[in-house]
Amino acid sequence: MSIPELLADRERDGDVLAWRPELFRPGGEDDRQRFERLLVSGRVREVCDTFAEQVTDLVATLHPPLKGDRDQLARLSAEHLGGVEPWRAGTWVFYPWSGRLVHLLDRDDFRLLRTDRNRGKISREQQRSLAGRRIGVIGLSVGNSAALTLATEGIATAFTLADFDTLALSNLNRLRAGVHELGVNKTVIAARQLFELDPYLDVDVYPDGLHDNNIKQFFLGGSGPIDLLVEECDEPRIKLAAREWARTCRIPVLMDTNDRGMLDIERFDLEPDRPLLHGVLGAIGSADLADLSRAEVIDSVLKMIGEISPKLAASIPRIGVDLSSWPQLASGVSLGGALVADVARRVLLGELRESGRFYVDLDLLIRDGAGIDSRADRLGAEGPGVSVLGDERRRDLGPHRPAE
Repeated sequence: MSIPELLADRERDGDVLAWRPELFRPGGEDDRQRFERLLVSGRVREVCDTFAEQVTDLVATLHPPLKGDRDQLARLSAEHLGGVEPWRAGTWVFYPWSGRLVHLLDRDDFRLLRTDRNRGKISREQQRSLAGRRIGVIGLSVGNSAALTLATEGIATAFTLADFDTLALSNLNRLRAGVHELGVNKTVIAARQLFELDPYLDVDVYPDGLHDNNIKQFFLGGSGPIDLLVEECDEPRIKLAAREWARTCRIPVLMDTNDRGMLDIERFDLEPDRPLLHGVLGAIGSADLADLSRAEVIDSVLKMIGEISPKLAASIPRIGVDLSSWPQLASGVSLGGALVADVARRVLLGELRESGRFYVDLDLLIRDGAGIDSRADRLGAEGPGVSVLGDERRRDLGPHRPAE
């Protein structure tokens, strides 16, 4: 065979479409036989077994005063296993896209331990409440950061993901992925990353993106309806169509633009008659935005996101001339993921109820002359806890509601 033929053959050998892990609990006879077949199949390339350490860590987490007492921890760890051989306990998780086999605590123990360091900011009761939620994410470039941050913090244990696009090399300036994933659908990449963080998640993917034939299923079908929508797509018609469905289903919507730290909150769950996008487009609906030209798409998106940074404003006329698309940075996308996760948690826990448009503009917040030390004369003796935000920045950080 030629080298191109050999490469094509090896590529077919790889499971490029797989995104769900396979779970095995060898304590049961059926799973034990399945597990044996996996081990002799040649599919396993790497084994990670830290199960004993996880059990000890779990016991220490449940009994903080015993953290340094090795004898007590060993005794309680043995009690936790209940005489079961360690290899039979817990869950073995196989990731077919990488060939990795990992030994983990069972779901409830795994999640308790994985989110334990959230306590003090998120109680265990709140964590259990969040664990029952499903979040929909449309657009898995910017949305990838949001989905992973949400899952890492334990905000929802079910996700519905939609994006028709595949990973291109030019996406790697902002999307956390590897070069080995070039050409893979972005929902598949996100689903794999979520499952590698928590193999017990419930994830649905829509790799052909969101369209008229599947949008109802996205909101209501699959494994259950979504409780909150994170909208990060580029297509204006889908942006409006998703909000129309969210309003019908009374689901809150979050949108980050990764420019000026702008975050949109639309509480359709509390305000079912609220105009889409705070009314910035008037009475225009998704049906009015069919078959737009590239220039019309850009114009519509700019109207939707409102005030933009000077750098982005200067870039708009260059798109299609010497810029291939919207300029975006990993730092802005990462900040957006953090903002979405923080707000989603508070919305789902009932701690934040208002709709609005908010800005966390780092160019204004962190700049020469804005720090505490450099403004000591203005602070006087008020101490380090005083806010250094001037009136202008207070307005910039507050909710913005365009006239309806």
